[in-house]
Amino acid sequence: MSYRKRTAVLASAAALAGSAVWMAAPVARAEVVDVNYQCKTPIGDKSAVSPIDIKAVERGDGYRITMSWQKGVSSSPVELGKGAMTPSATIALGGADSGTLSVTGPANDAAIPANTPIKISDLSGTYTPKKSGEVTFTAGVLTIKALGTTTTCTPTNDPGPSLTLDVTAASGGGTTGSAQGGGSGQDSGAGLPRTGPEDSAVALGTLGGTVLLAGAAGALWLSRRHREAGAGR
Repeated sequence: MSYRKRTAVLASAAALAGSAVWMAAPVARAEVVDVNYQCKTPIGDKSAVSPIDIKAVERGDGYRITMSWQKGVSSSPVELGKGAMTPSATIALGGADSGTLSVTGPANDAAIPANTPIKISDLSGTYTPKKSGEVTFTAGVLTIKALGTTTTCTPTNDPGPSLTLDVTAASGGGTTGSAQGGGSGQDSGAGLPRTGPEDSAVALGTLGGTVLLAGAAGALWLSRRHREAGAGR
């Protein structure tokens, strides 16, 4: 193989290796899933179907998980004044992890008319992976507290995961992930599902660039050696 061909092959291989490393970065899978809720209310059983969206934003060693309802569920026979209703829910963890994640949110910011489907505000919680691997997040039980009463809504259609993340344990692995509820549910980045720390993606890109530079350095070394060999003849 000629010198020029060897140089071209080295440069091409380095570029392809860098691209392959970058493309290997994991991708989150998010899907809006219809959940059929059966609700136990103070005035009897009710049912409602709402599409559920679960998204994640990386926060330090964990993720801020936000759960959203696209339709209202249950209803009240009387008007619920501003701040009268407080929602919370659980998210079932699966795959590499197990257990539940608690998510909470603010009370209603406006009055809810009587016999009107109750729109649930976005609920959020913090998930810290204790084990590396692919973790799924599936809608669990919704709890609505209002006017001294409690309504519990349970999925009955065995909904699939609304979110799947490839996560990396913060330190040394473990068996379960930790779950923390809280917050107002308002998150400016809640619409951006992510997988793995940003630093990992940057590291992957840097590694690809390093491979590319290494290939280029090899090509330059061959070029210099070729010139020195020619000069010594």
